Amino acid sequence: MTDQPYHHGKLREALLGRAMETIEEAGVDGLSLRQLARDVNVSHGAPAKHFRDKQALIDAVALAGFESMNRRILDAAQSGEDLRERFVKVGKAYVDFAVEHPALLTVMYSTKHHPDSSEELRSTGVQGIHVARAMIAEAQQAGVLAAGDPETLAMVCFVSLHGTALLAAGGQLDGNSVEYVVTAATDTLWAGMAAGVPAAQLN
Repeated sequence: MTDQPYHHGKLREALLGRAMETIEEAGVDGLSLRQLARDVNVSHGAPAKHFRDKQALIDAVALAGFESMNRRILDAAQSGEDLRERFVKVGKAYVDFAVEHPALLTVMYSTKHHPDSSEELRSTGVQGIHVARAMIAEAQQAGVLAAGDPETLAMVCFVSLHGTALLAAGGQLDGNSVEYVVTAATDTLWAGMAAGVPAAQLN
């Protein structure tokens, strides 16, 4: 087999991209460094230059997944002036990512919560909720949302939208469209925060 002449940094990127595809096609159990080498047309030992073993590859995949998802969330959060519209877009960005990459999303969170996960992965894995917290605080300062602890409110929003994302990814929305459910969820969350539900009073 002829090695593909990847430039520095490109082989790692190619391996990660193919690993993500493999996870969606066959799950984590279908992932192997030797098969990845064959898939991207390099020698069997080439992946070891970037990933010492399969777990290191999975860790890198989880990190890359969060980075990709975070870019979508941040783009949505910065997509306009209207705070409520941006909030809805952030929710949709998260759920859309889950629908497009259901197996990867599972790997991302299971790896992040593993006792041996890296600090980089853990910090990257919470950037999305930090974006939501900042948006909520901004809306409170603008007088659009009632006073309350942005950290708690962001956590409640995450729990709700993560549940929506898992159901949507599993095709379990009982015939409702993803857009309808995301809109209903974000409208309800926003209305609650604007009204000042009990959770918003936690400090």
